[in-house]
Amino acid sequence: MSTLSTHVLDTSTGRPAEGLSLTLEARTTDGLFLEIARGVTNADGRVKDLSGANTKLQPGVYRLTFDTGAWFQARGQRGFYPSVQVLFEVTATDEHYHVPLLLSPFGFSTYRGS
Repeated sequence: MSTLSTHVLDTSTGRPAEGLSLTLEARTTDGLFLEIARGVTNADGRVKDLSGANTKLQPGVYRLTFDTGAWFQARGQRGFYPSVQVLFEVTATDEHYHVPLLLSPFGFSTYRGS
């Protein structure tokens, strides 16, 4: 079964985004999203196995929501994006999915990592 990890870097400082909260949701057959996991990035800006031992990813569409507004606010900064949502599709059940986020107060980028 597929697993999921993420890594968040603050590109404005060149440092990991420690303490950033995020949620993982799965799209249901009726098109709604159902929360299946929560996480907080560690000192290296990572959540190594967001899906956890009890929540392996099945084929389908998922949404990661990063609480960037609260994270910047906790650091005395103001960001333009109160949250960042990344939708992605799991197709292969035997692969690991890594979804990094490069973040600054006024921009972000993401990609499928390894």
